[in-house]
Formats: sequence, C-alpha cells, structure tokens
Amino acid sequence: MQSRNLALVIAGILSLPAFAHAEAATDLDEVVVTATRTQVALADSLFPAQVIDHDEIVRSQARSLTDLLRGRAGIDIGNQGGLGKNSTVFMRGTESDQVLVLIDGVRVGSVTAGLTAFQDLPVDQIDRIEIVRGPRSSLYGSEAIGGVIQIFTRRDEGAFAPRLRVGTGSHGLREASGGIGGGSERGWFGADVAYQRTDGINACRGSASLFQGCFVDEPDRDGYRNSSANLRGGVRVSDSLELQANALRAQSRNEFDGGPYGGNVAENVQQVLGAKLAWSPTARIDVTAQLGRNDDRSENFFDDESGSLRVGNFDTSRRTASLQADFGLAVGQLLSAGADWQRDAVESDTAFDVTRRDNTGVFVEYQGQFGSHRLQAGVRNDDNEQFGSHTTGSLGWGMAFADNYRVTANYATGFKAPTFNDLYYPFFGKPDLRPEESRGYNIGVAQYAQRYSWTVNAYETRIDDLISYDSSIFLPNNIDQARIRGIELTFDTTVGEWDLSTQLSHADPRNHTPDRGGSSNANRGNVLARRARNTGRIDVDRAFGAFAFGASVKGASHRYDDAANTVRLGGYATLDLRVSYAFDPDWTLEARVDNAFDRGYETIAWYNQPGREYGLSLRWAPAR
Repeated sequence: MQSRNLALVIAGILSLPAFAHAEAATDLDEVVVTATRTQVALADSLFPAQVIDHDEIVRSQARSLTDLLRGRAGIDIGNQGGLGKNSTVFMRGTESDQVLVLIDGVRVGSVTAGLTAFQDLPVDQIDRIEIVRGPRSSLYGSEAIGGVIQIFTRRDEGAFAPRLRVGTGSHGLREASGGIGGGSERGWFGADVAYQRTDGINACRGSASLFQGCFVDEPDRDGYRNSSANLRGGVRVSDSLELQANALRAQSRNEFDGGPYGGNVAENVQQVLGAKLAWSPTARIDVTAQLGRNDDRSENFFDDESGSLRVGNFDTSRRTASLQADFGLAVGQLLSAGADWQRDAVESDTAFDVTRRDNTGVFVEYQGQFGSHRLQAGVRNDDNEQFGSHTTGSLGWGMAFADNYRVTANYATGFKAPTFNDLYYPFFGKPDLRPEESRGYNIGVAQYAQRYSWTVNAYETRIDDLISYDSSIFLPNNIDQARIRGIELTFDTTVGEWDLSTQLSHADPRNHTPDRGGSSNANRGNVLARRARNTGRIDVDRAFGAFAFGASVKGASHRYDDAANTVRLGGYATLDLRVSYAFDPDWTLEARVDNAFDRGYETIAWYNQPGREYGLSLRWAPAR
C-alpha cells in the first residue's frame, strides 16, 4: 500500500502543468567521464548516466553513501541494520558484486567477497558521483555487468579556505569533519578529516532456536564509528603536463549480532591511493597514465563479558596501472586505446590455495559524430591468470532532434570473474569456475532543455553461467541463468522557486535457468532474491532567502529474501524532511527528520531498519 501511495504521488507531480513556467533546472554543460573514459557532455552520453554533484550532496544532508544512492534510477539497496552496517547495492537487478566501483579512477572492492564497503565510504569526503547503468566491461573488464559507480573526492580551486561541520542526532550520533583546500592554474591541494559515531540500534532480530537471521539472540544496540582522512593535490608542470595524487583512508569499528565463530565486532580499513599523469603533446593527442592501490582489510572479534576473542582476518589488495591515449582524428572523431593491469591479492588466517592473480586488459574505443548522429564502439580483451582470455564489446548509437530530443540505442556484453571465495575458500571453493557472462540491450528517449530534462530507458540483460550453490556437489557452480527486463524514468525541473527531481525504476530480475537432464528447475521464473521490482524517489527543494527547505520520498515494492520466493518482505515508502538556515554568510544551521512517519520495514530478512531519526548540524564554510 505504501508503494502504491508513492506511485500516486509521483504521477500527480508528473502531471503538473509546469513546463511552461519552469526555469533553468538542467546544466547542459555537465560532463561525465565514466561512460567513455573521456569527457562527454552528460546529455550526449549514449549509455544511461547521471551525476550527483557536490551541491546536491550537501543539500540532501545524507549521512551515508547508501542513503544518498537509495531509490536513484536503477538502484536498490540492501542493509543489515542501519548506519554503518553491511550494505549492498543492486543495479538494474544484478548482484551487488556485478557492479564496478571506482574512487578517483582506482578500482575498489574486496577480492574475497567481491563487494564494496559502501557503508564505510564517508559522505563528507565526496565531491561528486557518476553512475553509468548497463554493461561497461568493454572499457573496464570484470564486474561491470550492472553498471559502474565512480566516486570523486574533493578537488579544490581558488583561494585557500577552511571548512568545518559538526553534528548530532538520534541514537547517539555525533559527527565532525573539517578541511582546507584551494589552488591556482599551476597547482592545487586539499586535506580533509571526518569522524562519525553512533550507538546504533538492535541490528538483527535473529533467532538461535529458529536458526534465522544472524542465528543468535542479542537484543542490544550495535554501534558504529568511522574516522577518515583524505589528501589530494596536483601540479601543472607545463601547459601540456599535469601530475596529481590522492589518498583516502577510512577506519571503522562495526558492532553486529554474531557468535564466537564469526564474531560480533569487525575492525575495517578502506584505503585508496592513486597517482595520475596527464600529457597533451599536441592539440589532438592526450595521454593518461595512472597507478592505484586499494586495500580492503577486515579483522573480526567476538566480544562478550569474558573478554575479546580474535576470530580471523581478511586483508585484500588491488594494485592497478593503466595507460590510455586519446587521438582526435578529426572534428567530432575520437579514437581511444589503452591497457590496464591489475593484481589481486589476499592475506588471511583462512588458508586459500591461491593468494594472488594478475589480469591484463587492452581496449580500443571509437566515438564519432556525423551531423545529428553519434556513434560509439568499443572492444576489450582481458587475459586473466586464472580463467584465461575473455573478450567483450559494445556498440552505441544516438540521434538528436529538434527541441533537444534524443534517442539512443546500445548493445554491450559483460563478464565477471569469480572471486577468491568462489574459487579457493577451503572446502567451499571450486577452482574451475568460469566467469559469468552477460549481454544487454538499451533503448532510450530523452529531452534535455534549459528549463527541464527527462529520460526514459528500457533495457534487457541476460546473464549466463551465474555462480550459485550446487546441492548436487555441495559447492558453488556455474548453473544459473538470469533474464532482467526493466524501464527507468528520470525527470528534473524547476517550478517557480521549487527544484523537483523524480526517479522511477521497474526491474523484473528473473531466474531463467532451463531444465536440465530431465529434472525441472524449481526456481525458474522466480524473482532474484533481495531485489525490489519497483523503486523510486522524489526530491523537492526550495530556498527562501536565508532559509532552504527540502523533502525526499523514497520507496520500494516488496521483495523476496530467498531464491524460492517463500520469504516475502513488504514494500515501504519513507519521507525525509530537511531545513537549513544561513544566519551568516559563512555559517549554516541544518536540521533533518528521516523517516518522518516512523515506518517499519526490512530490506534483508530479520535485519531492522531505523525508525524516525533526527539530526542537527552546524556548517562553517567561509566565502572564497
């Protein structure tokens, strides 16, 4: 019922006769780099993309990356108990480990579990986020089946200036962040630190007797704390040569409900290091070289009245290097070619048969404009030490019409290499697993005007050789197939003084595994676990002089927590309210109410979500 009410609200907003009075709501010059690995105007991208810029991040008052992403086009979130708890991001109905995540161009994620610790990436360190939906393996290789999310940390320009924010809120929330940054045409530098801590809620209502949820009875609060630091800088050596480097480190302590075998406390580290050289020897040639390293570390403990017991650790790393050259063949004609190298490694108390593997990828991409037509084509080959050679490709076409209408169509293939857990986890790994493979289609229609913009994208993705537990051999195996169909709508405008953004998604992710050997597949036709078929959000904001007001409605339809579709989790819709008051040009007081109607819901069975929460913060940002 809540999801139905959300749909009615959205339909009512879309029917407003406001186009004729709308003012500038869309920045037509906004660029995106993730879709092509080159700068392209967002309106000209042949693959569905969106940008969450710094102003929107600040205005939202979101206190976690998952809250910032929740309900956006093509995105669904699973969370295990509130702020700081393990969170998964499903894009276009694909698994969370089928979404590639980059931070400042550096590939991140655990090489054992295959997941990115979204919950540990601090919002206060983020400048902007680019989201590209659909397969992008032809540019990035493994994992980019559902899409790519790239997070950019701050890059300061202009006079050096400090900044500070302190905050408090429900469940013992306390926060602080601050930094300084600035630069000129010849160089720039910035540094930021942030701290966040909460007493949390009872994350899991699990049952030891029923062997459900977290499999224990621990009705206590599960706290969380995170401290982070970010350094970055760059220097323009000459008019044709620029060097830059960045470092992000986030340390967290996460309490959860668990037992002596898996622990109930995790101490985690997320670290990203990167260095980049950009050289433009001529007006038509750009060369970029980049080095990166991501460390994902987790050490688990079991704490009780008798003391603390160390359970185990997983320290994984990804070292990457890339070289890319972009050649301007003629006006509107760009050819890109490059090579990527990656080394995944793991150190753990758990004995893996293999602890390191290398991957080398080479790619070429062409982008061309012919009058009102645009063309993009790419191919990539990855040579992996474990699974050998794999080739992927993509082809996109677009056409512009009068009044800034655009139509696009694309086809792309993707793949995902098995994780170290899939391959080598003692007694549960299978070393001869094959990569998962996908092919996807997308057709889009859009209009990008000065006063408003809207997009509609319909897609289908088919995935073969999905890795699932095979009960016949008691191991993971390439036994499943999936077919995902969906449609996404985005709409942005300004009505009078009101900024309005609407995003709606429908995904139908189904198990499409055929019957084999005379036996039927009991799960064929079922919805893939933990994905809501309908998601959406509405964001409304307005400034009244020194005051600013905003509201967000986020919702999702029901989902199933298991492959058999027997455990049903109801849909939900929540309302978040926010207000800010700039009582001085340099000082702003912010207040928010999340889940204002105190709705109860779960995105993963047996794991609680916070009810109504309040927050108050003070922001100091002197004008440059």
